[in-house]
Formats: sequence, structure tokens, C-alpha cells
Amino acid sequence: MRADRQSSGVDSPKGSPTRYTAFGVPQHGFTLVEAVTVVFVLSLLACIAVPRLNFGAVWGAKADAVVRRLATDLRHTRALAITHAAGNPDGFVLVMRGVEGTPNAIDRVWEGLPPAKQSRWGPEPGPYRSYQIINRQDRTVIATCNLPAGVQCGGGRWFEFGPLGNLQNGSDAHLGIRTEGKSYRLEIAPVTGAVQWYRDDNQK
Repeated sequence: MRADRQSSGVDSPKGSPTRYTAFGVPQHGFTLVEAVTVVFVLSLLACIAVPRLNFGAVWGAKADAVVRRLATDLRHTRALAITHAAGNPDGFVLVMRGVEGTPNAIDRVWEGLPPAKQSRWGPEPGPYRSYQIINRQDRTVIATCNLPAGVQCGGGRWFEFGPLGNLQNGSDAHLGIRTEGKSYRLEIAPVTGAVQWYRDDNQK
């Protein structure tokens, strides 16, 4: 009787024949052809949808993270200069660095050149790939941070804070951060050392 039931089949409510296993249990599922067809259709939809994604928003998020991190580290550099003022009159400096193997400010700071000459090697230095926070008194590198790919950073190179938290003479006072989606400008008040940043929609 079970063999007759398997061979003849019973119409399901949807009108398609019900399949049974060797033990008479109804089978439910998709055939290999059906599964391959579904995967193929989903692949086509993915190929159409992915180019329409807003990659500008992704790059914009990276720019947000970079400008916030830079502002935080500049404030940290200033705080170090104030905290260690009694024993370190030379202060602390945040130095932007370019591509490895090219000259940068930190390579010349120990040659006795004034910061003003170290920080300006052209109308618009950069692009930068990383930066360091350095103790000016004993040359100790406090921290190093690499900038993510796709984020362009240019402008000032040398940000030196004195014992009172102000920018030292010859220090730069601005940075530009840009991606395909957003542009920011980071500025430091020379007298107080206060750090602020804002969206620069006019930057190209």
C-alpha cells in the first residue's frame, strides 16, 4: 500500500504532487534547479543594487572620525603641556607626517631649525599619512596615529603647545580634512590653544 501511495502521489492543496520518502513521510523543500534559480536572481539584484549605494556617506563617516580624533589628540597635546609645565618648559608638539621616506618636520626638529621653517615647505603641505605627539624636552614619542586610506589631510604640519597651553611662535593653526563626501577645517586659537572644527562646505 505504501508503494502504491508513493507511485500515485496525493494532490496537495496547491495542486502539486506530494513526494514521500521510503518510510512514507511527506517530503517538503526545493529542488536543486529551484535553489540555483533563486541564487541566480538574487545575484542579479545585488549587481544592480551595489553600484547605487552611497559610498560618499561611507567616506564621510571616515572624515568624521578623523577630524574628531585629531581634535582630541590636539587637546591632549595641549593638556600634556599644561600638566607638565613645571618640569617641562619646552612643551609638547603634534607633528603631521607625510609618506614614509620623505622629509618631515620631526626629522628636522633636532637639527636646530626654528619651527617656522620646519612646518612650511610649500603653500599647502601634505598629504599626510600619520602624526605623532612628542615631548619637546626629551624627544619622547608619546603617541603615533595613522590616518585611514581615502582621507586627505593637508595644511598645517607643526602644532606646538607651551606651558600655558598656547601655541608657540611659528606653530601652524589649521588643518584641512577631506573625502569624497565631506570636508572639514580644524583650527586652533594661537593665544589660548583652544581647538575647534567645523564643516567646510565651500572647500573643493
